[in-house]
Amino acid sequence: MRSRLSRGVVLLAAATLAVLGSGATAQAGAPAPGNEPTKSVEATYSERGPWEVTKQQGFGCCDSSGHKFDVWYPTDLGADGTQHPIITWGDGTWAHPYQYDYLLSHLASWGFVVIAPDNTNTGSGQEMLQGVDFLKQQNSDPSSVFYQTLDTDNVGAMGHSQGAVGSLNATIASGGAIKSTVPIELPGQFMCTLGMPKADPAMTICTDPRKLTTGSVLYVNGSGSPISPSTQPAPWEQIGPQSAQGYFGATPDSVEKAMATLNGPNHNDIQGQPGCPPNDPGCVSGVQGFLGVLTAWQMDKLQGDEHAHGAFVSGTGELFGQTAWSNQASNITG
Repeated sequence: MRSRLSRGVVLLAAATLAVLGSGATAQAGAPAPGNEPTKSVEATYSERGPWEVTKQQGFGCCDSSGHKFDVWYPTDLGADGTQHPIITWGDGTWAHPYQYDYLLSHLASWGFVVIAPDNTNTGSGQEMLQGVDFLKQQNSDPSSVFYQTLDTDNVGAMGHSQGAVGSLNATIASGGAIKSTVPIELPGQFMCTLGMPKADPAMTICTDPRKLTTGSVLYVNGSGSPISPSTQPAPWEQIGPQSAQGYFGATPDSVEKAMATLNGPNHNDIQGQPGCPPNDPGCVSGVQGFLGVLTAWQMDKLQGDEHAHGAFVSGTGELFGQTAWSNQASNITG
């Protein structure tokens, strides 16, 4: 039994090494089905929100490694007394915030202020927390555009790949300050133990969802990613969380949690603008199919949107009836 389980993880690791070595994501085995939203919540939040958006690279300095913060925010900050929740973003390995511009602008159009350290090593989560601290200081600074416009009690963390690891680590280390976490394409734990030659040290940082004690978490992945599988070859208790299913199972039931897999996309489709970037043979369908679910979750958890909340109720929420999604699970009951 042990050799069979080990072989499953080794095969997964071998596929991952092939992907990283090629410089592009592996093509999914089947073409992506149409993933246009067919239900009201996802359709609503797949569309651009009501706020015009301002974005600025290098807005402020700096995280502990000296990397500046990029920001996306509603242009008319604080209009009608609005207090804007904060979302801190973590990049994937070797990626930069501008590569996620379409997604981060979309979130800002729904009233969030998004901050991202321009740092390719975000797995520890500390850089993401430093972004939150920076915005809290801005909220108290009369000379800042953000002065008294931020809802500092409602903070979310999101990230892609290594940044997904960082989003969980930031939440665990935040002492309850982060209320909502969305890891996108969270690598299986085998990735942080591979010991690949010339691997970036940040790629050896793991995360342990069992340490989550507060907040809420939504695990999201695309079905075409070999780095972030949907399901486990064996229970996570035996081999660790190696998939969205494994991380979901290892997350305490005391924490509100959900997971879902978008059928088709590969590991880097989340960087789409909104379709597939030019000259990216690994991209299947781009970011568009992710937008509604990701935004609805944050609208529920950080803005108290009851319409969005209903989509994630176990069994009856509209997420469970979407043909573009699979591997859905939730412990949210009402």
